Amino acid sequence: MKSRHSTSDKPPRSGVTRRGFVQSVGALGGLGVAGGAASTRAARDGTTVQWASNTDFWELSEVFQKALWESGLDRSISLEILPGPAETTEVEQQYTRWLSANLEAPDLLMTDSGWTLDLIVRQQLLNLSEHLPGKLLKHIEGNYFETSLSTAKGPNGDLYAVPLYPDFPTMLYRKDLVEKAGYDPEGEKWATNSIRWKQFSHVTRDVLDRNRNVPYGFTFQASQYEGLSCCDFNEFMTGWGGAYFGGRKYLFGPVGKRPITVNEQPTIDSLRMIRTFMNGQRDESALEGYAGGIVPRAVLSWIEDTSLGPFLSGDAVMHRNWPYAILSAGDPSAFGTDLGVMPIPYAVTQQQAKYPGAGGPTAALGGWHVAVNPNSKKLSETLQVIEAMTQEHFQLALLRNIGLLPPNRVLFRSKEAKQVPVMGRYLDSLRIAGENAIPRPVTVAWIQESGKIAENVHAVYSGLTSPERGMAELESQLRFIENYNEL
Repeated sequence: MKSRHSTSDKPPRSGVTRRGFVQSVGALGGLGVAGGAASTRAARDGTTVQWASNTDFWELSEVFQKALWESGLDRSISLEILPGPAETTEVEQQYTRWLSANLEAPDLLMTDSGWTLDLIVRQQLLNLSEHLPGKLLKHIEGNYFETSLSTAKGPNGDLYAVPLYPDFPTMLYRKDLVEKAGYDPEGEKWATNSIRWKQFSHVTRDVLDRNRNVPYGFTFQASQYEGLSCCDFNEFMTGWGGAYFGGRKYLFGPVGKRPITVNEQPTIDSLRMIRTFMNGQRDESALEGYAGGIVPRAVLSWIEDTSLGPFLSGDAVMHRNWPYAILSAGDPSAFGTDLGVMPIPYAVTQQQAKYPGAGGPTAALGGWHVAVNPNSKKLSETLQVIEAMTQEHFQLALLRNIGLLPPNRVLFRSKEAKQVPVMGRYLDSLRIAGENAIPRPVTVAWIQESGKIAENVHAVYSGLTSPERGMAELESQLRFIENYNEL
């Protein structure tokens, strides 16, 4: 994938997809990659644990195997990574078929933090609180990111999956252009304090005006897809103090009995903000005091990879994306230390927000967990693999060799982690994002609700309807879906 066009004075840079990023970094990592098939060789007279994962990780099997052994896993236990579908919804469907059929393998399942709860509610995963050592459970509970853990627990609070790596979006920006325009992100500590959306809009507009060869101010993902409802819009709305269902307390239900709060002023103002960013003060829904003309209408068709290309090509000042984009943009062949990173901007503080957990520099929660097939005949060995994955050595190896963030938030402050090329420079920003992450409100109703949210938000962003009318329509649709699926 390459950028759509480049009008900058620098040569175009190729975009990097998530898949390409994992492959390229893993191939250069210090652990080395001898080929995916190599990891299927079980140690003599040993046991092979099968892990349903993805093609990216299958191609990096040696990285995982060596990291596990060096983290204390008995060398008689080998890991066989099974590549799976590329689309996360297809992965969930495949797991559901396997577990419903009571298949004994694979032993381990890599589950999306966005739908792990679905498998938990259907009682299809092993209760790890009943099988992992108490000391290990205490370590996980005390050191892992709380929001990430919330998507791995059942309604009873028991742990059914262990976070493998979390994903937190941040705001990437051209620090060289921002500083040249007279701003001081280092002195103002943007890396950890972020800035308000109003200031963000004026900084971006100013930098654009000073750099006529840069066509875009702020780029993100606003196509009509899951990423809009789970992530970008969720962040913008929450950073304004709004919520889908009355705050974090009701993220996971009860369906049909929780308040529906999208048709309220904070959410409407977050929509007006994006309209202002696109169209300026000429938009009938514009927010007074905000700079406009900084977001291209092209974002209405962009997802993660397509939105990253223009930024890497030097065609944007600010860019919202996931950690893989940092590794691409912060590489010496791209922007290097001229890349700045900060938590997602916000409009109101948590103290100013109406709902608990809203406000502040909110980041959508992404990432994947590891769960255990309750029908596995290799339970002891499988649990040993899980335990090895919780070790600091293993998590630092994945950060160093693949660029995956550790689920243990303590490691973000460690000397070893901060010495990792590129990613180590931005761990403070990523830690703040993780501490302020918000999950999507996954319940039995989410698949239906997500589609309606993306449809209505996209219509508002596009100018097909007003923020007020769009949210009134969405409120009505969510109420119908909630009542239909009431538990």
